[in-house]
Amino acid sequence: MFKVIQKAVGPASLSLLTFKVYASSKKDSPHKNSVKVDELSLYSVPEGQSKYVEEPRTQLEESISQLRHYCEPYTNWCQEMYFQSKPKMQSIIQQGVDSYDYLQNAPPGFFPRLGVIGFAGLVGLLLARGSKIKKLVYPPGFMGLAASIYYPQQAILFAQPGNVKNSPGNK
Repeated sequence: MFKVIQKAVGPASLSLLTFKVYASSKKDSPHKNSVKVDELSLYSVPEGQSKYVEEPRTQLEESISQLRHYCEPYTNWCQEMYFQSKPKMQSIIQQGVDSYDYLQNAPPGFFPRLGVIGFAGLVGLLLARGSKIKKLVYPPGFMGLAASIYYPQQAILFAQPGNVKNSPGNK
């Protein structure tokens, strides 16, 4: 165990030592054994001239290239549609998050009122049997009537022409 610690501590302790390095100016005696950068093998330029030779394409590479050129207009169209729809989707997602937060912290009595308003819509749907126009008019009408009972101030603002923009729900 002592040998393992000795082998680990030895190199680790050397890293804690500090050394000072002094740079000499060129006015001092120049070294006679100094080597120029060009003389180093690492920086030497090879003697012959190199030439880049491109390998010919295989049949698979050629087929993939043709397929990519064929699909390019469609991929560009998809990218454009994505970038056009991205802000709309982000706003829809934000509305969903806001609705979720509102439902998590709903005011007292909100869910019973919501149940009565939804039940009024179902009653309107049941009474609208047989006619497509009735199916379009009765459920929203009954739901609006039930909502106006629970929220009379908003119903008055909604019923007045020109005040829809100033209603509390449209800020």
